Amino acid sequence: MTADIREEIIEFLPRLRRFAYSLAGNVTDADDLVQDVCVRALDRAHQWRPGTRLDSWMYRIAQNLWIDKVRSEKTRNTVKQTILTQPDEMHTARNPAEDRLTLEAVRQGIAELPDEQKVVVALVCLDGLSYGETADITGVPIGTVMSRLSRARKVLHRKMHGESNAKTT
Repeated sequence: MTADIREEIIEFLPRLRRFAYSLAGNVTDADDLVQDVCVRALDRAHQWRPGTRLDSWMYRIAQNLWIDKVRSEKTRNTVKQTILTQPDEMHTARNPAEDRLTLEAVRQGIAELPDEQKVVVALVCLDGLSYGETADITGVPIGTVMSRLSRARKVLHRKMHGESNAKTT
């Protein structure tokens, strides 16, 4: 393994941590996920092809590890709620009380989304990836990415506007 992949992994850590947090919903589980991803990536560095996107490869590892963990927890009936952001990390607006309520509503809405939609929201809205990049990472067609994102946005819009028929499907 070359030092290049290690340096690229180190440079990618802030983005990976943000993605892991969006999946896990808390810093502790996110940090555990990042550590597991790094261990897996370093153990399997020979599988990564130089010249390909390291971030896509590591996002895929993170997504697969998270899905495995969630499935494992579901079988034990101990699934945790997930959230996208912490209020203190994202707070920048003029009216703190109103902003915290809005952020809490968004966090709650995201927590209720199906995992497939959470992943797409995290990659596109949080990390700023394109639909194509998100499709590559998740292994689904670009149309599916667009559909999942559209459904997630509709659910969040309904929740933000107090509409009671906010479905997560």
